[in-house]
Amino acid sequence: MPKKNNVNNHKVTYKNSGVSIENADKLIDKIKPIAKKTCDKNVMGSIGGFGALYDISKLKYKNPVLVSGTDGVGTKLKLALKLRKLNWIGIDLVAMCVNDIIAQGAKPLFFLDYYATSKLNIKKSFDIIKGIAEGCKISEMSLIGGETAEMPKVYKKDDFDIAGFCIGIIEKKDILPKSNIAQGDCVIGIRSNGLHSNGYSLINHMLDKNKIKLSDLIGKSKLSSLLIKPTKIYTDILKIKSFKKIKGIANITGGGLTENIPRIIPNNKSVEINFQDLKIPKIFLYIQEKGNIENEEILKVLNCGIGMVLISKKTDADIIINDLKKYKLQSHVIGKVINKKGKPIVNYINI
Repeated sequence: MPKKNNVNNHKVTYKNSGVSIENADKLIDKIKPIAKKTCDKNVMGSIGGFGALYDISKLKYKNPVLVSGTDGVGTKLKLALKLRKLNWIGIDLVAMCVNDIIAQGAKPLFFLDYYATSKLNIKKSFDIIKGIAEGCKISEMSLIGGETAEMPKVYKKDDFDIAGFCIGIIEKKDILPKSNIAQGDCVIGIRSNGLHSNGYSLINHMLDKNKIKLSDLIGKSKLSSLLIKPTKIYTDILKIKSFKKIKGIANITGGGLTENIPRIIPNNKSVEINFQDLKIPKIFLYIQEKGNIENEEILKVLNCGIGMVLISKKTDADIIINDLKKYKLQSHVIGKVINKKGKPIVNYINI
C-alpha cells in the first residue's frame, strides 16, 4: 500500500475530475427503449455491449457490398443550442450520413453515434439521441450502438459535438455512379427543405455581424424556424420503380452544386446548369441579398434549394420525376451532361 500523503489527504475520484459514470449509466438506460424501437430482426443483442452486432446472412444479396458513411452537423450545433432544438439536430446527424450512402444506391442498415461533451446533461443528451432515433426511423434503419464521452478539459461548459456512422448494403453490380453517363443525359434536381446542415459558419457569421436576425420574417415564417429545420432524408429515392434507370446520384452537401455534382461525373464530361431553372427558394435569396453574396459564391456554399441531383437518360427523366412525386419528392430538370475535356465541372448559364 502506498503511504498516505499527510500534506494533502484529499481523495481523488473520477467524479471530482468532472466525469460521472452514474449519469452515463442513467442515460444508457433511457436510450435503450427508444433504440430498440428502431431495430429490425437482424440486430443481435442490445445497446450496452462492447460491439454492436448486425446479421447480414439472411439478406438476399448475391454479391453484397457494404457502404459506409460518417459525418457531423457542423456549426449548426451553435444554432440548435441557441434555439433549444437539440432533438432536431439528431435528425440532421442521421440525414447527413444516410444521404451520402444513398448517393451510391445503398440501402441503409444500421447507425451508430458518438456524442462528446464537457459535462453530461441527461436531458440534453437524451433529446439529441431521441432525434437520432427519429432519424433512424425515417431512414428505416437500426440504431444499434454509440458512445457518450464526458471530456471536461477538452470542451467548454455547454459545448458538445456529435458524429454519426452509417452502414448500408448494395449489390456490387448496382453501385452508383454508373460508368455510362453520357453527353445529353439529364440532370434532375430534387428539392431540399432548406439549408440542411451546410453553410452554417456563413450563417453564424452573418448573425454575429447583425446582417440577419433570427426574428426576421421571410413570408410568414421566422428565419429561426427556417434555419433550424432538420435535413431532409432521401431514402424514398431507393423505392421508386424507375430507380434502376438512375445513372448517378449526388448529395448536395458542403460545396453546394458546384463541388458535389462533379464527384459523380466521369472525366471529359461536365454538367451545364441553367441558373434560372434552379428556382432558388426565398430563404436563399434573402441570405444572398443581406450578405451581398455573389451567385458563384452561394452556389458553392449552400444547396440553393436542391438537396439531391440525379443523372439519367433524357428519355427516362419524366418517368423518374413522376415516380419521385409519388413519394412527395418534388423534382425537375435543371441541366444536362456535356462533353468537355479534362476534369468535370459545373458550367452555369444565364447566371
